[in-house]
Amino acid sequence: QVQLVESGGGLVQAGGSLRLSCVFSGRTFSSYVMGWFRQAPGKEREFVATISWSGHSRDYADSVKGRFTISRDNDRNTMFLQMNSLKPEDTAVYYCAAGLRGSDRDYRYDYWGQGTQVTVSS
Repeated sequence: QVQLVESGGGLVQAGGSLRLSCVFSGRTFSSYVMGWFRQAPGKEREFVATISWSGHSRDYADSVKGRFTISRDNDRNTMFLQMNSLKPEDTAVYYCAAGLRGSDRDYRYDYWGQGTQVTVSS
């Protein structure tokens, strides 16, 4: 069974940076498309970024383009989300997800982490 464990969340001032990590275990990491989603209080879960199994293809939500970078290290079974120029509206619980298909739709992912809180103060 696949397990995903996120880390790296925290409290940061607007304009600051954080780097999230997601450690994958239980199956062959390089077979899975990986994604980041987030959910703010009172809002639906939304897509943030996705990366192909090889790392060569990446896609971002318009709201984070130019500020966030998704990456993966298949040798370490780990995915990352580098978040720069953070804004208060980035405050949310961030979830990593794994799927054999993946995309910007959450229903295409089969496995989810427990989430890590990111809070950006103004």
